[in-house]
Amino acid sequence: MPPAGVATDSPTTSAAPPAATAQPATASPGTARATNAQAATARAGVVRRPAAPDPRSVPRICAAILDLLLPHRRASDPAPDATAADFPLQLEQLADFVAAGDPIVFTLPGFPCKSPNPAKVLSHLPDEGERLSLTFLDRLCEEIGALYEPGAQILICSDGHIFGDLIHVPDEHIDQYSDALSAMIEREGLSHLATFDLRAVLGDLPFDEKRARVHARYAPGQEELREQVLTDEETLRLYRGITRFLTEDTAGFTGTRSALQRDCRRRAYGVIQRSRAWGALIAEQHPRSVRLSIHPQRVGAPKFGIRLLEAADAWMTPWHSAVLHRPDGRWELLRSEEAGRIGRLVERDGRPSHYETS
Repeated sequence: MPPAGVATDSPTTSAAPPAATAQPATASPGTARATNAQAATARAGVVRRPAAPDPRSVPRICAAILDLLLPHRRASDPAPDATAADFPLQLEQLADFVAAGDPIVFTLPGFPCKSPNPAKVLSHLPDEGERLSLTFLDRLCEEIGALYEPGAQILICSDGHIFGDLIHVPDEHIDQYSDALSAMIEREGLSHLATFDLRAVLGDLPFDEKRARVHARYAPGQEELREQVLTDEETLRLYRGITRFLTEDTAGFTGTRSALQRDCRRRAYGVIQRSRAWGALIAEQHPRSVRLSIHPQRVGAPKFGIRLLEAADAWMTPWHSAVLHRPDGRWELLRSEEAGRIGRLVERDGRPSHYETS
């Protein structure tokens, strides 16, 4: 994520994976996650394959699917009137599934772990923010299924372990978050969702070794990245956003403010490197998918930015905040300390869930 949640994702295209070295190990028993489109399809209960649509209807169906996504687009450019035609790459990816009559598979890096800053979140476990976001994603797949019979699945590629050492979140907390997220998907009956994380790729190896292997094989060099920060506006925006999150999320730092900022700028480069590495690994593991992003994306970008819940900050996510339930029924993401000044805390199953105003 970028910091406790800036999810594994960057606004520029991930570099093609380098030549393969050792292949990732098979996930160990008890830690298996959905690792391919077939697993996601099976989870969604697709038991028969409808006939492929008339080829003449494929463009229309793909445009209609994008029209369902557009109202939820998370944009980094002032293009509120963007149409499906502005996203040729996504239309092409959708057409690959639709022309074959296959269920559409989306990959979404995100849902890494909670921010370590207790002023921003309720605990280190998923809460109402994650539940609402997951329910929204599952409902989006249902809407796609209503206009395209084979339907769609979203593979949530949880990236917390990729960044754990850089964002100062213990791997144990990341495991607990990920396991609770999977349990939430199961409990809520969200049959169009499946999960995938680093445990599904390299089995029982120590997490430091897993991170080192993924970084060595997929991450861009730091000098290359520094050059992009200097020359590419999207990369610069991401770098600044991650630096801000790291600064906000760092707890217990005993040095000066300037020393903290230097440390966070250094770690921000590492987060982006790992983000690119995770994106390349996902592309290798799931080459046939439509890539979603929790980061704001420009029109025509390789990834389609998607907004999970309402928030004033375009970068805010459920794992960087708490949810406030407004009297008019709206759910809004806010820093936990801010939401706590407005509403009362609600618990579910003995754990803090969200805030509510009367």
